[in-house]
Amino acid sequence: VAVNKRLVGCIAISDRIKPDAARAVRYLRSKMGVEVWMVTGDHTRVARSVASEVGITNVEAEALPVGKVSRIKRLQQEGKVVAMVGDGINDSPALSQADLGIAIGTGTDVAVEAAGIVLMRDGLLDVATALDLSRATYYRIKLNFVWAFGFNATGIPIAAGILFPAGIILPPWAAGLAMALSSVSVVCS
Repeated sequence: VAVNKRLVGCIAISDRIKPDAARAVRYLRSKMGVEVWMVTGDHTRVARSVASEVGITNVEAEALPVGKVSRIKRLQQEGKVVAMVGDGINDSPALSQADLGIAIGTGTDVAVEAAGIVLMRDGLLDVATALDLSRATYYRIKLNFVWAFGFNATGIPIAAGILFPAGIILPPWAAGLAMALSSVSVVCS
């Protein structure tokens, strides 16, 4: 700001860091074992300052949308599964490239369309919640698969009469009941 061509002040504008950002990064790193990166179009000095404040050590600044996509591809080539969190138009290509794109619901429509998961609030702790829920769901799917495989590997031969030489016959109503109970157990789990 100048008065009579003389500098009398300076105005700085910056985005506000989300209140839960540091807690979310800490949780993702320590509790979930996630390697956290910040890939941003912001100036390097600003990016490093924000990263330092929230506990991120991997920073790539002044990245254009194609640079964000390139970083994700490099991480994927290293064998890493990449989740990208973004909310802007410039994040959309990276959200599409990532193994899992997570859009902040208050972001642009383009980002929301490009993502696989859309968080309804703008809290970053919801990212950890979404990942926890995804992991729990995946675990449950694997458990159900193992149960169904074991049940069918045992039940189908019995229903086909493998125990008939021993005099054990499975009546049709019992086979039907077993299949129904199998479905109920999967639904209840």
